[in-house]
Amino acid sequence: MNSDVQIAGDPLAIPHLLPPVPAHPATVAGFAGLARSIAADRAAWAPLVRYDATTRWYHRLRTGPGYEVWLLSWVPGQGSGRHDHGPSSGVLTVLEGELTERAEAGHRTLAAGAQRVFAPGYAHEVVNDALVPAVSLHVYFPGLTEMPMLPENRLRSAGGTSAAHCTPTARETAAS
Repeated sequence: MNSDVQIAGDPLAIPHLLPPVPAHPATVAGFAGLARSIAADRAAWAPLVRYDATTRWYHRLRTGPGYEVWLLSWVPGQGSGRHDHGPSSGVLTVLEGELTERAEAGHRTLAAGAQRVFAPGYAHEVVNDALVPAVSLHVYFPGLTEMPMLPENRLRSAGGTSAAHCTPTARETAAS
């Protein structure tokens, strides 16, 4: 008798074999997964997007215990200014178009599907340098309570957190 157990078919098609899905994320990977699942549901977010030629448009899409999710649009030339996120960590996911992230370590173009994960105090500027509009999704945990703007000549936060602490995902690495 063979002691190897083999399952025929797709085990994902049998829900009772899967571990329970947590009600809310509790890890950085969980928040990145939340962002990817929201991004994949285009029918839910695309009708909400608006474009404003005078300022970045934003809409709080969802809140949960200790986190919030924002949808932003960027017309060509719009940017965030240099800032950090205070005590919040975050996940930035580009949904459409492309954005340029400017940080202490340099500039990085983020195409649709790219994700950036960052720790509290991480300083950067995000700009739409392209010729077409862009849409992005931002998850902050804890929810964003402050976004200190930094002097134009300084991309390091007061705490000294540098761009090296921003971890690229596999998708972003492939896109850059």
